[in-house]
Amino acid sequence: MSKLLKNIDENYLAFLAGVKDQILYTRIRIARSANSELIKLYWWLGKHIIDHQEKHKWGKSVVERLSKDLQKTFNGRIGYSVQNLWYMRQFYLEYKDYLNLQQAVGEIPWGHNIIIMSKVKDIKAREYYLKATAEMGWTRNVLSYQIKSQAYERQVVTGKQHNFEKVLPKHLAEQADQTMKDVYMLDTLGMTKPILESALEQGMVNKIKDVMLELGYGFSFIGNQYRIGTQGREYFIDLLFYNRRLKSLIAMELKAGKFKPEYAGKMNFYLNLLDDFVREEEENPSIGIILCSDRDHFEVDYALRGIDKPVGVAEFRITKELPSELNGKLPDVKQIENEIRREIGYIEKSKLNED
Repeated sequence: MSKLLKNIDENYLAFLAGVKDQILYTRIRIARSANSELIKLYWWLGKHIIDHQEKHKWGKSVVERLSKDLQKTFNGRIGYSVQNLWYMRQFYLEYKDYLNLQQAVGEIPWGHNIIIMSKVKDIKAREYYLKATAEMGWTRNVLSYQIKSQAYERQVVTGKQHNFEKVLPKHLAEQADQTMKDVYMLDTLGMTKPILESALEQGMVNKIKDVMLELGYGFSFIGNQYRIGTQGREYFIDLLFYNRRLKSLIAMELKAGKFKPEYAGKMNFYLNLLDDFVREEEENPSIGIILCSDRDHFEVDYALRGIDKPVGVAEFRITKELPSELNGKLPDVKQIENEIRREIGYIEKSKLNED
């Protein structure tokens, strides 16, 4: 009897989980639909304000009058403030000639649209932030940070260094290029000076959610110091991710100093191991990204020649702006020792607080 009750209970829990998922999915669809309709209303309002101003030769005062009347009718809704009505007017003017973006603006909240419209002037950059916000569900704060850190320039505009087009099929090479950034901003880790790879790696693991936002859409974290054991030997990859869009394992090696040509050969070795011992049959070839604090573009270009696995080299920033005396320099031995002591002290203090 107890076994029967247990089966009923398990079946019910599975049923309940399915119901919850469906309710959440429906709520999301309703919210998206409501947002889309609201954006359409704001678009309509912006257009009609302009049309009637031109037709009847109305000046700016009509916006203030319209705001007052709408707020009186709709109980002081902030959506019809004078400022917001001006935003609607600007919204229509900014996008009326770009049919390809008129659907994209309806897929993100109004507040996000205002941020993009106010802070981004290049239309291609706007398209990037509109689509990225919709795909990755950025909050306003995250969106503002991405714009401030020039995510579009780092991911799209800047010439990235990799060999993807030489070793991957064309469609996959293009997707891999779009996924990679030229420079990764890791200032959210709270580190203000150059540090050792181990401290950087631990910082990234501790704040993996922030790192995932910086990496972009489709990344899933598998683990750090990922072990590959074969032929009685062990090898460890700093950080291993999986990208759903690329359907590829992404190996990331962290280098606190300047890029060295031998790093490319080591990454090629790791990718061979991943493809032979870790990758599933249906997955695409593994991709490697070497993150370093500095690089010589000439050395990177020549280091990647002849490498038969897809490897990219990018820089990372742990502060938005390095002090002038450290700019372009590596930390000396004393700096490294002090940083290690600081990191150890911080970790021990954190453990004490947890206990």
